[in-house]
Amino acid sequence: MTRITLLDGGMGQELVRRSPDEPTPLWSARVMLDYPELVTEVHLENIRAGARVIIVNAYSATRDRLHPVGLSDQFVPLQRRACELALRARDESGEDVAIAGCLSPLFWSYRPDLVRPVAETEPVYAEMAALQAPDVDLILCETMCAGEESLGAVRGAASTGKPVWVAWTVDDADGGRLRSGETLAEADAMLEGLPVAARLVNCSKPEAVDQAMPELTALGGPVGAYANGFTQIAAPFEPGTTVERLSAREDLGPEAYADFAMGWIAGGASIVGGCCEVSPAHIAELARRLADAGHEIVGAS
Repeated sequence: MTRITLLDGGMGQELVRRSPDEPTPLWSARVMLDYPELVTEVHLENIRAGARVIIVNAYSATRDRLHPVGLSDQFVPLQRRACELALRARDESGEDVAIAGCLSPLFWSYRPDLVRPVAETEPVYAEMAALQAPDVDLILCETMCAGEESLGAVRGAASTGKPVWVAWTVDDADGGRLRSGETLAEADAMLEGLPVAARLVNCSKPEAVDQAMPELTALGGPVGAYANGFTQIAAPFEPGTTVERLSAREDLGPEAYADFAMGWIAGGASIVGGCCEVSPAHIAELARRLADAGHEIVGAS
């Protein structure tokens, strides 16, 4: 029996789908301001589907995203609310679930050309991590598209003393490389000496994750993956646009996604879940497949 950590599915796209309003560039943070009950609802559905690690909904609640729309004063309240809503869902579920903090791209996703120097980003990430740390079990640096981006985030997360996971987003055409063009090995080498407890790839096509797994497992230690269900990431994905530019695949239902995830486990992954367009229904199917295969579903170790 293999112990597998099952993450939740994507939060942002689920919130956009369930919100009665049109999407905005603030994405999941806007929904959290207007309809916070939807965040708890999605967390709960993922837990009931079998997820044993849920990620706080802080992805787009960064100062750099809030400032252009005049919501800088909401940074601290939103960081705290994201944690509070995750804690509420865990309490309501009655399940033994770990909560992961979220350090995301500060300004925009998938854009290595917009990544700032580590000297600028590390203190910003440290501030975010400090706000989340009292309420989370680990800090997840996710959708990191360049080595320098992940270095700033991991340094900031490590300042809390919490376990740190890093998840890179890889090139959809070449899963062995980040969207910056760096290899996974090159990005990981930049983190030498830092306390990284797990290495993952996320928010990339499942087929790219397939390509990434041999490179990822070669890095050593616990590894995992949680892919997205987008048809493609429009290039360039411009700051200030909305998720309406991104569309969901029609060939990646729960069974098809579970097929990919079970393949990652066969390739050495011990952490799996889902990113954008991967719903609680996908997580439920993956939990069923894991149980049928005799795996033990666990939280963060």
